[in-house]
Amino acid sequence: MTTSEPREAYVWIWLPGATDPVVAGLLEAQSNGIVTFTYGRSYLNRSDAIALYLPELPLRPGRIEPLPGLSLPSAIRDAGPDSWGQRVILARRTGHLTRHSDTGDLGPLTYLLESGSNRIGALDFQSRPDVYVHRGGEATLDQLVSAAQALDAGEALPEELGEALVRGTSIGGARPKALISDGKRHLVAKFSSASDTYPVVKAEALGMLLARAAGVRVPNVDVTRSLGRDVLLVERFDRTTMAGERRQMVSVLTILGLDEMMGRYATYTDVADVVRARFSDPAGTLAELFRRIAVNICIGNTDDHARNHAAFWDGHTLALTPAYDLCPQPRSGREANQAMAFGPNGQRAARLTLLLESAPTYLLSQRAARNILDEVVNGIRNSYRDCADQARLTTEEASRLMGRQILNPYAIE
Repeated sequence: MTTSEPREAYVWIWLPGATDPVVAGLLEAQSNGIVTFTYGRSYLNRSDAIALYLPELPLRPGRIEPLPGLSLPSAIRDAGPDSWGQRVILARRTGHLTRHSDTGDLGPLTYLLESGSNRIGALDFQSRPDVYVHRGGEATLDQLVSAAQALDAGEALPEELGEALVRGTSIGGARPKALISDGKRHLVAKFSSASDTYPVVKAEALGMLLARAAGVRVPNVDVTRSLGRDVLLVERFDRTTMAGERRQMVSVLTILGLDEMMGRYATYTDVADVVRARFSDPAGTLAELFRRIAVNICIGNTDDHARNHAAFWDGHTLALTPAYDLCPQPRSGREANQAMAFGPNGQRAARLTLLLESAPTYLLSQRAARNILDEVVNGIRNSYRDCADQARLTTEEASRLMGRQILNPYAIE
């Protein structure tokens, strides 16, 4: 971390139903490397104040340290840029990236304060508690794609494009992307990369469309072209139809109280335990979670880690967000494993028969679980051609995915 790192940042929040933010409290970088949070007195005195997340950040006076093993409160981390966004900010600081560039050279408060305000969820970060200043940048999709390509190639970012790209990258994930608006719609734009070995953007669109056909709630998606590259547009679900309103979200990684390094130990069974205790409609949520696992198995999405699941937080209860990041992954052999174990004894092999055996974990009878699996497989099989066309896959691309990533015999036999 550099010596010029900011030592504090103010957290602002859009409360449920509100269209303007209020200051919630102060983040402070401590000498031991952790970042603490303190609620503001004015916020604690509000009748409509909510905890940023429980049990991590309860509504109380005084400094609150991160949970053991964490250096930054997880609910705050969820609102910051991840791998790609951090690379953009580092490139903006240094001019361009090299093989020696290290995102660890900048601290968490820098990334929070220099990323855009139109971030995922209902939080933002400011250098002052009394005046809210929106950080945004206007750029066309072509300009953003051009800037992302330059960054990917290690080239220098033009001043104006670098600024716009930075403001549109307050979002997690490792792949090139930006947050944009299209009229009244708020979108996540995901860009293809020169290093892609298969049509990743169109494959993710296909995965999302197949999931919908299989009965899973997903946001609207569309595939377009910019500068000869595929771009996936995903409608954001953390914004409502009321202008200015935002919905607070937390990742499953945060819900399980884990950091990035411990995320490999996250399991669906752990999630199921939390659902039974803290989610609205536990039975319905568990059935939905079971269906999502089945879809991931059937479309070959083995990247279903804890940051790729999230829930809305209203200050009292949790509710699953629509599913996202459902992308068929490259498959070199017959067998595959899900990123998170779904069985009570650690079963994670991507096979529907194993998932069926785990039905009691999700409060499902064998008959109900089998019905869900039948709906998923039939929904994917019967809609495949239409979904592939909507995702703009060529006939050859669609044929290569079917039977390999999509409905692989190992998964469904």
